[in-house]
Amino acid sequence: MAWNMNDYPSSWKNMDRTVRKKAIEIGNAMLEDGHDEGRAIPIATEQAKEWRENASESEIQQFLKEEDTTPENDRDGSRPELLERPQFVTPHSEGGWAVQAEGAYQPSEVFENKKEAVTRGREIARNKGTQLIIHREDDSVEEKHNYER
Repeated sequence: MAWNMNDYPSSWKNMDRTVRKKAIEIGNAMLEDGHDEGRAIPIATEQAKEWRENASESEIQQFLKEEDTTPENDRDGSRPELLERPQFVTPHSEGGWAVQAEGAYQPSEVFENKKEAVTRGREIARNKGTQLIIHREDDSVEEKHNYER
């Protein structure tokens, strides 16, 4: 889920408004790149504080004038277009196996073992009436299943 100035991690509650806005921008970019929330929050926090220390007053004022930092295609938090897209089971960058819709910013779930991820991926694909594409450890395609109605 993308963050905005009204909906953000509780650890950012007491931050200076400028630092919080920058952390939201950095955090959203990290989530969009597939990073886990648990890793994105502390990294975005640190980078936002560092940016604030090094930014000129004019940079800060310009940044504050910019609109909400939520990605354009995720303003309302829902992404109905993902309902029609295939589900993937892929190796997760931080270990385990991810179940993720094609084009999603982050996995819907991450499992320790592949069998659990495949079971959940099948369940989601069946419910959505879409495909399930299962990858190997080397990210090559192992199997494809079609659950389209």
